Amino acid sequence: LGRRSYHHGRLREALLTAARALISERGLAGFTLAEAAKRVGVTGAAPYRHFADRDALVAALAQDGFTHFNAQLGRAWDGGKPDPVAALRRRCEAYLDFARAEPGLYRAMFGDAGPARRPTENAAARTTFEDLVRSTVEVLRYFHAPEGDAETLGVQIWAMSHGVADLMLGGHFSDRPDEAFHVLGAGVAALVEGALRASLGVKPVFPAF
Repeated sequence: LGRRSYHHGRLREALLTAARALISERGLAGFTLAEAAKRVGVTGAAPYRHFADRDALVAALAQDGFTHFNAQLGRAWDGGKPDPVAALRRRCEAYLDFARAEPGLYRAMFGDAGPARRPTENAAARTTFEDLVRSTVEVLRYFHAPEGDAETLGVQIWAMSHGVADLMLGGHFSDRPDEAFHVLGAGVAALVEGALRASLGVKPVFPAF
């Protein structure tokens, strides 16, 4: 097969699509710029018209991923209707839905691809986290609890969400596909419960490490 020709802009999108598929198939470590070029059907030099290096391509892919990710989480939250608890549950489910449907994007967003992509990723990830904290504020308000721990609760929920998503993508729930959702739901409920008990001054049964 001969080399394909691309108009300006189309090659960039084709390379992003190829990288997305390669990362999904092999993980972030198993992807190179040369392999993306080969899958698209262009020379090894062609990607450098749009990307300085592999990290720059992954950075662009992560940025696209966060754009779609934040939109999906926002739709799931839906203004906190009918109440913040139900909305938070939907948001957590949407988190796993995205990771399962878009493993290439998800790994690009949260994998370590070097310092070249970090400013872009950090800004996009910060938007995700700020939205989550706003959600935890609404949940705490719903139970008339102080909002001072909203950010800590947000970090805990994100850490748990990412941990369950990572296990899911690693195939640890492959024989029971819905188990990841149950594990995350129970874990987030326990975190919220713990935050509410702490706000009421209730001594925990199991002390923090």
